[in-house]
Amino acid sequence: MATVATILGLAALLSPTTAFPCGALRPDNTTASKLLGTWLYVAGAAQFPQHLLEMLLIDHGHLHVEPSAGAQELLITQRVAAGDQCLTNNSTYFHIAAGNATLVKHAKTHQTVGTLMNLSSEDLLLIQYQLQRERTYLGLYLYARNLSGIRAQREEFERHAKCLGLSEEETVYAPWKTELCQVKEIEKGNSPHAEPAAAVTPSPPPGTHQPGSAGNTPR
Repeated sequence: MATVATILGLAALLSPTTAFPCGALRPDNTTASKLLGTWLYVAGAAQFPQHLLEMLLIDHGHLHVEPSAGAQELLITQRVAAGDQCLTNNSTYFHIAAGNATLVKHAKTHQTVGTLMNLSSEDLLLIQYQLQRERTYLGLYLYARNLSGIRAQREEFERHAKCLGLSEEETVYAPWKTELCQVKEIEKGNSPHAEPAAAVTPSPPPGTHQPGSAGNTPR
């Protein structure tokens, strides 16, 4: 279960992001302030089989972003509910530079890097990464300020996934069925409003992911 903690912080042994044809975010002097606050985990897509299996264990999660002493860094607290555990990670931050905005996760033996992608709404946050093994595996993670517009969020996410060549079978949506790591208070009055439970299809058990079902896909 401990390996699931890497999901919202991206996965281990990632190569630095290089070519992103689907539109990387180009920061300006307002980018840092727009990233502050709480972001709710909506969905993930991964070509690497282990990451896809781990996504099926996640019920919900969120990031909380706050300023740091460094002008170019924003500190991130990550929480994810998997099984009966609420896992927390504080070793991640956003790095905002003139040319790009990246998510960086430190571990004992490696550093993980993901790139923030350009989206149509300031209320959405999309992180793209590359994993270098015997081949290059791509992945995406989508976060939102709230879950009230889940259909529009899904459409935006699927457009980027398609651009990267990620399939529906490689996509899993978080069902948000429990309150294990739920956000109690979110800044500026935002709250994690989800659609009715009947609009969500529960995850299959690990190892039973079936083609075409796309995990916890909302309808």
